[in-house]
Order: sequence, then structure tokens, then C-alpha cells
Amino acid sequence: MFRRDASRVSFVKPALGGGPGAWREGYSRAVDTGESLRDYAYRSVRARILSAALKPGERLVERDLAAELGVSRIPLREALRMLASEGLVVLVPGKGALVAPFGPQDVTDLFDVREVLESLAARLAAERATETTLKPLSDSLLEARAATQADDPQRIAAANAAFHAEVVALAGNPLLAAIMTPLAARVEWLFRLTASRDPHEQCAEHEAIYQLIASGNGAAAAAAAFAHTASGRGESVALASEWTSEAVDPEAVARTRRRRTTAAEPRG
Repeated sequence: MFRRDASRVSFVKPALGGGPGAWREGYSRAVDTGESLRDYAYRSVRARILSAALKPGERLVERDLAAELGVSRIPLREALRMLASEGLVVLVPGKGALVAPFGPQDVTDLFDVREVLESLAARLAAERATETTLKPLSDSLLEARAATQADDPQRIAAANAAFHAEVVALAGNPLLAAIMTPLAARVEWLFRLTASRDPHEQCAEHEAIYQLIASGNGAAAAAAAFAHTASGRGESVALASEWTSEAVDPEAVARTRRRRTTAAEPRG
């Protein structure tokens, strides 16, 4: 059973350029996973951004994406709005959308915020840690260890992002959570783009932070969290210079009308 909401029934009209049956494929995938076409499009485009298949600053051509995903533009546009709320997409009114720029200054700004708020989260988490409340954080640490041992960069990035999110959850401060939640996607994006950093060192630092939180030592947990976050700043900013060649003007990018080349569409 599933709800026939606007996102689900929008499949009736095939996506332009999708080829015969393209919409049926997208609809079938959504039904198979029990999700709406909007959520299917959101999950698919989000995964492409986080994996860098869609690069920071790259224009998102609705017609191409709708065809590739096998959905119409209605659920795709809803998905893009959801991604914009996470800071992964920039919507330029009347012109289009693009993957959010994520250059050195953007990374610097993110570290400025993370260093302060994640150390606060660690202190608050230590103050309210109990055997019961620590369980989700412990589970995320176990997953991070397993991912590191498996040497799976994408799994490591997701697990590390989950660990940081669980520290914020354990802090038990709704205002802090409301501030940090919109940053969660960008933190995971950063971790995936900087997967070349030493995962064993990061895992060891997470272990230390966990132990300090579990011991109830708020001041030490905050200091360890600050040091852990700050230690990645220089290398992350340097890597951002590699994946971003120049400053991106969202309006200029969104104005361009060149379609992305796909496997089914040879370069002309």
C-alpha cells in the first residue's frame, strides 16, 4: 500500500528526453522501495552529490536529471528544494539550479562553525551520558571501526558523519540540534570529498572523544572535540582547492543552457 500523493501520481507524463519507458523505471524503483517519486529523486540526486558524481558548482539540468532518473520534473523540483534546505543545492529563481559551491572559503566557514558547536555538543553530551543514552553513540562508533577496518571510503565517511550527529543528539539541546541539523549533509559531503585523510587517525580520535563523553568529563570531551575538528581544517581547505578550480557565480552557472552529456548522448 502507498499514498497517491502529488509526487507519486506525477509519473503519468513521461520525462522529456527519457526515452520509452523511462518514467516506468523510476516509478517501479520508487514502488519497490516504498518511497514517493520525490523521495526517490531526492535520495538519488543526494547520493550523486555526496559521491562527487555531481561536482560542487555543477549546473543541474532538470530535463537531463528527470530523464536519467525516470521521473517527471514535478517530483524532481520538490527533491531539489529539499536538497537546497540541506545546503547541497542552490536554487536561482527563474534560472535553474546547481550543486552548491563548496570551495576553500565555504570549507573554512564550515570549520569555523563546527569547531565551536561540536565542542559544545561534546561537553553537553558528557554531562548527560548514561549507559542507555550512550548506546546510539556506541553503535555509530562500532560502525566507524568496521568501516575503517574494511577500508571502504564512502562507508567511512557516512559512519563518521553519523558519529558526529549522534554526539549532537546526545547533547539533548533542541536549539543546538536545530542549528546543527541543516549542516549534517554538508559535514558528510566534506567527509566524502576528503576521504583521502587518514581514516585510522580519525577513528582513534573518535574513540578518545567517546571515552571522555562516557566518563562524564565535559571539559575534556569539549577540548578533544575541538582539537579533532580543528586538526582537519588545513588539509580539508587544501583539498577544496583541488575540487574547486575557481569561484562559482551561481547566477552565471544557472544561466547556462548547455545540457550535461550522458552515456546515451555522445558529445557533439
